[in-house]
Amino acid sequence: MKSEKFIKSTENNSNYRHLDKMTTIELLTNINKEDKTVADAVEKQIPSIAKLVNIVFEKLSHGGRLFYIGAGTSGRLGVVDASECPPTFGVPHELVIGIIAGGDIAIRKSVEFAEDDHKLSWTDLRKYDINNKDIVIGIAASGTTPYVLHGLKKCQEEGIVTGCITCNQGTPISKVSDYPVEVVVGPEFVTGSTRMKSGTAQKLVLNMLTTSVMIKLGHVEDNKMVDMQLSNNKLVDRGTKFIMEQTQLNYKDANEILIKFGSVRKALQSLTNN
Repeated sequence: MKSEKFIKSTENNSNYRHLDKMTTIELLTNINKEDKTVADAVEKQIPSIAKLVNIVFEKLSHGGRLFYIGAGTSGRLGVVDASECPPTFGVPHELVIGIIAGGDIAIRKSVEFAEDDHKLSWTDLRKYDINNKDIVIGIAASGTTPYVLHGLKKCQEEGIVTGCITCNQGTPISKVSDYPVEVVVGPEFVTGSTRMKSGTAQKLVLNMLTTSVMIKLGHVEDNKMVDMQLSNNKLVDRGTKFIMEQTQLNYKDANEILIKFGSVRKALQSLTNN
């Protein structure tokens, strides 16, 4: 599958010239001007994102897991989104798994040519005993990253549902994705620097995806995270105040019962049962 058959708008020349001659205010203003276009590009893809949300919800509801595969910035964004699900929604670390080309060291440092190893992604996925209950989403701004492309292709061959988040239209990874999301953001402020608008677009879609899925799975009541992990004082305080909102308890009593039961949900259930 050759990537030359379509145009990568993410690689087109920047709409701006002579960045090195701009003042600080000019740089910031123009970057911000470009960033403002990202949300509109994401909005156009809401129907596609909705389909992806629904299939992820279905898979997770029936004992499946969500995997992200990606390289570089895209891979890091997947790892970040996966790592935020347990503390935010109280789900197991094994429910949403982010895999980056080159392994965990690549989260901090670039691993040369890892993204070009087309066999590596399936090797990485097999370490988790991946099966057709699961769903795999490839994240690649270009839509051509071999690590992602061949991983998704292999998943389809094995009967595993696939999706993707990319920032070009008609990409190779879209063609091996059952649920593609193509957020076309156009040229970057710095030509080809897809950690900018493309990265922002991918982060927005990931936020929408897992937040919506977790709400549908019941980890949010009203607008509160009732299953969040009480891993710091800020979250304990937040949980205490939510219990106060739902009951007639004062701060001290609400805090004590929250600490006793270890979660907002369990604390409220204990009060309801009494």
